Amino acid sequence: MPGYNEMMLMLEFKSKNAVFKLIEKMVDDGTVSKDSRGKIIPNRLVGEVPLLGLVEAGFPSVAEEAELDTISLDTYMIKNKESSYILEVKGDSMIEEGIKEGDMVIAERKGEPKDGDIVIAEVDGGWTMKYFRKKGNQIYLQPANKKYKNIYPEYDLKIAAIVKGVIRKY
Repeated sequence: MPGYNEMMLMLEFKSKNAVFKLIEKMVDDGTVSKDSRGKIIPNRLVGEVPLLGLVEAGFPSVAEEAELDTISLDTYMIKNKESSYILEVKGDSMIEEGIKEGDMVIAERKGEPKDGDIVIAEVDGGWTMKYFRKKGNQIYLQPANKKYKNIYPEYDLKIAAIVKGVIRKY
């Protein structure tokens, strides 16, 4: 989000106080919020979309359309906005997990990874996305593609984030 100075210029306001008042109204309305440092965070990145029900992915069944509720995709996909970010996937090492090149992954910086979590990791100076594996005291990264081998860190492994979701646009 732009800062107060940028908003003042974009909106052609004469003072930062006018921007402050606008932002406070947006906070009251629930359109935006502020993080612990006072930075503006959008609360609704995507508008709410009707949630109609279930669709059978197996054998066809009778479908009854009924608007059950609405769902905000950003609220559904991103639980903790302050510690989350999105990365574009490059490569095919997670293809058997259904993560393809060009997909976007939502990663969260909080929490200790558990065995089997998909993580964003810096290993021996390079970055990758793989399954986090721990057997006894040994930690390694496992791809979801039989063409690739497990990665055993030679000297350094830092887990930056845990993948929480995948976004694909057709």
